[in-house]
Amino acid sequence: MNFKMPKADLGIALYVLAAFVMFIISIPSTLLDVLLALNIAIAFTILFTCMFIKEVLDISYFPTILLFTTIFRIALNVSSTKLILRTGNPGNVVQTFGNYVGGGDLIIGTIVFIILILIQFMVINKGSERVAEVTARFTLDAMPGKQMAIDADLNTGAITDAEAKIRRDKIQQESSFFGSMDGAVKYVKGDAVAGLIITAVNVIGGIAMGMTRQGLDFSAALSKYTILTIGDGLVSQIPSLLISLSTGILVTKGSKDADFGNTLVKQLFGLPKVLYLVGGVISFLGVVTPLSAIIFVALGAVFIMAGRMIEGTLETAKIEGEVSTEEAAAEEIRQPENVNSLLQVDPIELEFGYGIIPLADVNQGGDLLDRVVMIRRQIALELGTVVPIIRLRDNIQLNPNQYVIKIKGIQISEGEILFDHYMAMNPGYVEEEITGIPTFEPSFHLPAIWITESQRERAESMGYTVVDPPSIIATHLTEIIRQHIDELLTRQDVQNLVNNLKDSHPALVDELVPKLLGLGEVQKVLQNLLKEGISIRDLLTIFETLADYATTSRDTDILTEYVRQALKRAISSKFFPANETSSVVTLDPSLEQKIMSSVKQTENGTYLNLDPELTKSIMKSVDAETKKLENLGRSPIIITSPIVRIYFKRLIEDYYKDVIVVSYNEVESNVELQSVGMVTA
Repeated sequence: MNFKMPKADLGIALYVLAAFVMFIISIPSTLLDVLLALNIAIAFTILFTCMFIKEVLDISYFPTILLFTTIFRIALNVSSTKLILRTGNPGNVVQTFGNYVGGGDLIIGTIVFIILILIQFMVINKGSERVAEVTARFTLDAMPGKQMAIDADLNTGAITDAEAKIRRDKIQQESSFFGSMDGAVKYVKGDAVAGLIITAVNVIGGIAMGMTRQGLDFSAALSKYTILTIGDGLVSQIPSLLISLSTGILVTKGSKDADFGNTLVKQLFGLPKVLYLVGGVISFLGVVTPLSAIIFVALGAVFIMAGRMIEGTLETAKIEGEVSTEEAAAEEIRQPENVNSLLQVDPIELEFGYGIIPLADVNQGGDLLDRVVMIRRQIALELGTVVPIIRLRDNIQLNPNQYVIKIKGIQISEGEILFDHYMAMNPGYVEEEITGIPTFEPSFHLPAIWITESQRERAESMGYTVVDPPSIIATHLTEIIRQHIDELLTRQDVQNLVNNLKDSHPALVDELVPKLLGLGEVQKVLQNLLKEGISIRDLLTIFETLADYATTSRDTDILTEYVRQALKRAISSKFFPANETSSVVTLDPSLEQKIMSSVKQTENGTYLNLDPELTKSIMKSVDAETKKLENLGRSPIIITSPIVRIYFKRLIEDYYKDVIVVSYNEVESNVELQSVGMVTA
C-alpha cells in the first residue's frame, strides 16, 4: 500500500509532535534558539494575517491555530526551564532578552515583564474574551433572520439556488467559527496564567539550584536566575502578546470586505475638519502653555496641512466620481450585452403598486415574501414539480392598491386590495348581511365585501369567511400558478427530475431516457398531467408505465392516458371522496362513437374534425348537465370511456376549463358513482 502524506499535513504533524517531544526530552540551547526564533516568526505571521485578511472566514482555522501555538509555546517554556535550572545557560535568545530588554538590571527587567503580563492579561485578553463571547451570542441569535433573508432573496429572484447555498454555508461557517472563538480565547488567557506560574517557579527553583548546586550566594543566584527567568518569560510572552493582539483584531473586525489598513486610515483621518480642529488645539497648547512650542506648533501644523491635502483629495475624487458615473452610464448604454439582458423573461412575476409595498417589506411587518416561499412548497407537495422563482417588484405605473400577475412576461390576471381592510365572503348559508364595500374575490370571482378591522370579529361570528390582503394575493397567485404550471415545466426541470430519480432507480431511467423516449416527449406527458391537475410526484410509477408502453407507441397523448390509468388511486382520491357516493355526468356511447370517428391521425399528432353544429350541440349539452352538478354543490365531473377521454377533454377545455373529465379506468373499484345526467348531441 502506497501512502503519501501531503507536505502541509506533514509539517503540521511535525509542529505538534515537536511540542510533545520537548515535554519529554531536553534539547540543546542552539536548537532552542532556533525554535524560539521560529515561534516569534509564527506570531508575527499570525498578527499580520489577521490585520490584512478581508473576512474572518479567510482564517477559519484560527481557533485550532491558537491551540497549536499555545501548546508549542508552553513546550518551549518547559524546555528553557530545564536548561535554566540544569545548566544556567538557556541559549542566546533567552539571555539576550533578559539582558537587553531589561537593560541588564534586575529591577527594570522585572517591572517590564510585569507590565507586559498586565497588558496581556487584564487588557487584551479580557477584552478579546468579552468581544468573542458577545459576537458568538449575536451570531447565533441572528442565524434564523439571515436564513429567512436568504429564502426571501431566493424567492424574489435576487439570487440563484447556487448563490443561496453558498450564503447558507457561509452562515453555518460563521456560527461555527465564532462559537469556537468563544472557547479558543480561553487558551490565550490560560497561557498568560501559566507564564506567571512558570516564571515564579523558575525564580524560586533557580535560586535553589544556584545556591545548592553551583555554590552561589543568595544575591548572585537571585541576580543570575531572575534575569534568565525574565528573559525566558519575555521571549514567551511577547509571541503570546502578539497572538492575543491577533485574536483581538480578528474578533473586532468591523467590515468583512474592506482592506484593513486603508479603511482604518480613512475612518480615522478621513474628515478634514477634524484634522483642522486637532491641529488648532495642539498649536494652541504649544503657544499658551509651558509645553514645547517647537514640538506642539510643528505637530499642529502637520495636522492642518494633512487636513488641507485630504480636503483637496476629496474634492478631486468627487469630481472624478461624477465624471466616472456619467461615463459608466454612457458605456452601459453602449454595451451590446445589456440588450441581451433585456431579452430575459421571468417565468412568474408579481407586480404591485406602492400601496402594497408594506405587505412585502419585512421591516414593516409584511409577510408576503414568506407566503411566496410557502406557495412554492405547497405546489411542490401537491403537484410534485418545482415552481420557478417568483419575482416580486413594485411598479409605480399601477394604481397604489393594484397588483398584476404575469406569466413569461405577459399579464395573466390582476386584482386590487384595500390595505387596511379584510375581505368577507358568504359561504352560501349566511343569511344576515354585513355592511361594506362590494367587490369580487380575484381568484374565483366570487362576490365579496371589504370590511374594516372593527367588523372582522362580528363577520366571523356570523359565518363569513374573512381573509386578510396578503392571503388574497397569495391565494390568487397560487391559483394562477396551478392553471399554468404545465407551461412552466421546462426541459431543464424535467432533466432535474430525471436526475433525482436516477439516483435511486438508475436502471429504469437508463432504459427509458433517451432509449425509448426523448426528454421532450417525457416533458409533454408530464405537462399533460399537470394541465389537468394530476400530481407528478409519483415519478417512479409514471416512468415505469412509460417504459412499459413506449415500446408500442410514442404518441404522448396515448402514453398520458396509460399513465393516468396507472395513477388511478391518486386520481380517485383527488376527485372522489372516500365513503361517499359521488355524483357525475356520463357521456352518451353514440356520441363517443362520433367523436372517435372524427379523430384524424397526422404525422404531427391527432386532431378532431367535428361538424361545427355537432360541436355546438355538445357544448350546449355539457353546459346543461354540469349545471345539475353545480346546483347539487358538486364539482362538475364527466365520466367517459378510456379511448375517448383525451379527445373529449380537448374538445371542451377551451369552453369549460373547470370541468373534470375522467375515464372509467381511472376510478377505483370501491368508488360509488351516481349519474345525474348524460351528455348527448
